Amino acid sequence: MIISWRPLDHAEYRSSSWFPGLTGLRALAALAVVFFHYGGPVVDRLQGWIAVQLFFVLSGFLITTLALREEDRTGRVSLRDFYVRRVFRIMPVYFLLLGLTALAVTLTGVYRSSRLGDAMPYYLTFFNEVVDYNTPYPTSWSLGVEEKFYLAWPALLVLTSFARTGKTALRLLIGAGAVGFVLGVLPLAPSHQWASLSVHYGSLVVGCQLALALHHPRGFAVLRPLTSPAAAVLVALGFCVLQLSVKPLGQALGGNWQFVVPIYAVGAALLLVAVLARGPVRRLLASRPLTYLGDRSYALYLAQTGAAGVTGLLLPTGLLKAAATAAVALLFACGLRRWVELPAIAFGRRLVAKGERAPAVERQGPARVR
Repeated sequence: MIISWRPLDHAEYRSSSWFPGLTGLRALAALAVVFFHYGGPVVDRLQGWIAVQLFFVLSGFLITTLALREEDRTGRVSLRDFYVRRVFRIMPVYFLLLGLTALAVTLTGVYRSSRLGDAMPYYLTFFNEVVDYNTPYPTSWSLGVEEKFYLAWPALLVLTSFARTGKTALRLLIGAGAVGFVLGVLPLAPSHQWASLSVHYGSLVVGCQLALALHHPRGFAVLRPLTSPAAAVLVALGFCVLQLSVKPLGQALGGNWQFVVPIYAVGAALLLVAVLARGPVRRLLASRPLTYLGDRSYALYLAQTGAAGVTGLLLPTGLLKAAATAAVALLFACGLRRWVELPAIAFGRRLVAKGERAPAVERQGPARVR
């Protein structure tokens, strides 16, 4: 096998329709969260809780990249198509697991004491992150953050698409302003809860900024050296060091984890660049076991609490329970992937394709026919 040691070309990046290494990253992030929750003190140094920020950076990068490529291809960003894809990607699994969780705690007689009923109005309207007490569906808080971000960022891309010149610079400037607001102004808010939650939006915007930079030739040229296989290995090793340094870094910053998250998000963004090109890092992350887990990571992440309810009947907190919980959650995720997730995604794609096949006169008026 011949390995190319040259960095990735911009044309090659723009023509890539799939980034296999990113699927493996999702798998590792999901496993890190599960082991943090149920692995006990032995995995405390790993600080897997912060891996949720990797999901946020990935999400911002992917939705922005898809939107920018759609804009290049069709001349516009379709909010309808974006929301159709998001709804059928996220909501079927989310609401099914929420319903099954409610059914399980009702049958066991703890619906009221579990406080799921108190949180249900928030869970049904995607304000999950404001629930500041324990429930049987706790990991869904990240969906609340993402869903509100999905309302704002694509609309911003549509609004800025009317700029005749400097479109990318304008978007980068707005994104930088959003990060500055999140990190500089919101932490001063009277409510500590809102101040601590605001930092997660910064991670999403970092992913969006990365997508904007890579889409533009000049931005890509700045980051291109990281796509060589040798540089990618160094970046991946550096990110591993960062992951293991989260706790001491937080202590050095006065115990304020809100200041650690932006550093971690930037590190995750650099890792994403390194994963894009061919080489040993992407080959490892694109391996069959990791892509298999990564394809099921969303359902696995949401199902972990229910899975822990099963494994907790037999196992105490520790590595064995974490591994068993991940395995049980994966079983749930496999079923959800086959019978819920993939059919729903396919249905959403059919709706989008149906809209694209609609007569041009209907969509665009008589002046533009293609």
